[in-house]
Amino acid sequence: MAKSEEAEKNKKDSKENEPLEKVSKTKEVKAKTKKVSKMNLLEKGSQNETKEFKKRTSDRSVLLKELKEKAKKLREKIEVVDTGNIKEELDKKRQLLIPLDDYVKTGIHLGTRVITPDMKKFVYRRRADSIGVLNTSLIDEHIKKAVDFISKYSPEEIVLICKRESGWQAAVLFGKATGVKVFTKKYPAGMMTNTQLETFYEPELVIVTDPWIDRNALNDALKTGKKVVMLADTNNFIRKADHIIPCNNKGGKSLGLVYYLLARGYLEKRKISDDKLESMNAFIAYDGQEE
Repeated sequence: MAKSEEAEKNKKDSKENEPLEKVSKTKEVKAKTKKVSKMNLLEKGSQNETKEFKKRTSDRSVLLKELKEKAKKLREKIEVVDTGNIKEELDKKRQLLIPLDDYVKTGIHLGTRVITPDMKKFVYRRRADSIGVLNTSLIDEHIKKAVDFISKYSPEEIVLICKRESGWQAAVLFGKATGVKVFTKKYPAGMMTNTQLETFYEPELVIVTDPWIDRNALNDALKTGKKVVMLADTNNFIRKADHIIPCNNKGGKSLGLVYYLLARGYLEKRKISDDKLESMNAFIAYDGQEE
């Protein structure tokens, strides 16, 4: 009895598995047919490609024409770059306005122990005594840009503010050479905002020696929407200035050098006679104590 029952069970299982086996076989057959069809397609494709290639290569003149046409199209797409102009521009940037030694002698690159986030990008390194050292190349580059910017305005449209004593001498010499109006010692309150004042003056450009000490003039300039060129040290915050000259704006020699280079460049750009321009030594000959 047990054997007959087992036989019946096996028959049932075999019957149940028959459709599954059939399905799997059909899948295998389909997969094989797909592979065969793919192989046939690839063979046909390769055969067609070889035939086309043979046809094209059989006639070399046709192939050469096609290649020439492709080369012509590529030439039209490629822009011709004048490397000579690029080289000239790079050389100009590398050329300093004065020798590096002259910059170093005046201490134009020496900042303070305080470095604000605004001025961090201009700082090259810190000395052992924590003094921030400004990048001389950037100083030179920004003086050049300042000259270009200032030269857009006539002397009557510019005002220079210098309340710091160490810069008075250089500021006066700058005004004498360029004809720009200069205010040293004390800035007349409301000069640019109060039309009722006898001292009222409405410039288009204001040059500020120190944004902190000359803050009254800076505030008036910003209120009235004037353009601002700012000399900024490592401890200064840049307030909406149109152009920054990173430099030591506390030392007399440093300020003298900045104003000498600005005056010289301004006269050259505006094609004004430099008869009244004093020498660089006269600008940096500050007798007082360096701040």
